[in-house]
Amino acid sequence: MRASYLFTSESVSEGHPDKVCDRISDEIVDLFFREGPKAGIDPWAIRAACETLATTNQVVIAGETRGPSTVTKDWIAHVARMAIKDIGYEQDGFHWDKCDIKVLLHPQSADIAQGVDALQPGTNKEEGAGDQGIMFGYATNETPELMPAPIHYAHKILRLISEARHSGKEAVLGPDSKSQVTVRYENGKPVGVTQIVVSHQHLVENLSSAQIRELVEPYVRKALPDGWIGKDTVWHINPTGKFYIGGPDGDAGLTGRKIIVDTYGGAAPHGGGAFSGKDPTKVDRSAAYAARYLAKNIVAADLADRATIQLSYAIGVAKPLSIYVDTHGTGKVSEDRLEVALAESMDLTPRGIRKHLDLNKPIYARTSAYGHFGRAPDADGGFSWEKTDLVDALKKAV
Repeated sequence: MRASYLFTSESVSEGHPDKVCDRISDEIVDLFFREGPKAGIDPWAIRAACETLATTNQVVIAGETRGPSTVTKDWIAHVARMAIKDIGYEQDGFHWDKCDIKVLLHPQSADIAQGVDALQPGTNKEEGAGDQGIMFGYATNETPELMPAPIHYAHKILRLISEARHSGKEAVLGPDSKSQVTVRYENGKPVGVTQIVVSHQHLVENLSSAQIRELVEPYVRKALPDGWIGKDTVWHINPTGKFYIGGPDGDAGLTGRKIIVDTYGGAAPHGGGAFSGKDPTKVDRSAAYAARYLAKNIVAADLADRATIQLSYAIGVAKPLSIYVDTHGTGKVSEDRLEVALAESMDLTPRGIRKHLDLNKPIYARTSAYGHFGRAPDADGGFSWEKTDLVDALKKAV
């Protein structure tokens, strides 16, 4: 592992076109989990795979679902409008009340369902994975949240600006924005930033880059640790000079196009599967959450300074095909012992993951912006994969 280097990660706000789509898709997953039990449907039976496309005053929602008939297309369209309104879009080219919303959802394929659903009580068939694939989890002790510093601080910059925008303090700023930070590492530890990029939509047309910098710089400085910004740090604020047309009116959005922003900012591998719009039978989502949970608990238990975990699955097959651990030379115990310990400490079948992390809940819309990882666990079960309650079990297992 190199001791001194530069590493860059980016974040995008909830108003980025792709994130608008992620939010809508996850709101639909939450809607099914909220309304299913009211209609007498077991939450274990809920299925959703919702993809969203957004462009100039157009939203298209497509995919496969299984849930209560009470959730109509009109209701789904209303939920999408409320999400767009909450994000803050009321511009001519993309307005929550004026955009055309098409809902093209249909029932889940029976061919997929037969491999995913458990058989009736009394049988020995386990619930299988919703798809094949590989999923990765990662943790590092370079931040208190056990996240890589570049993506952690890129997210934090935009969250602080977003909070100020929603409060009305920075009403001149629009919903769409991007950040990027280049972090300098010395002796393997993050010590400062060499480059800062913030591109932020503005609702007054003729604002200069210098004026936008004056607005956003205090939030950048608040987000970053003391001493990380120096006289040699280079700032790029609205480097094109103007960012007035934002959101899906400026650039079409799609669900699942920001998978690196959603995870570790490029500091760890990614299996390629997006999260948003998917219920937790889809291991793209649930197993990636489980892998993060395991990696975080390894680092929190001081069994390694860094940990990468890979899980793999086959559609319709319950148990993972493989469990792989890499502690990047920082492990206090061997990787093969950790692999055995992980398998003993958590049931990594799709049903086991959903049960252990309590994933059959309407907890997904909140994950759709500013990262699925490095967030504080919520009292209602949101971000349960960020808990470190497996530490003692792992220490005993190794």
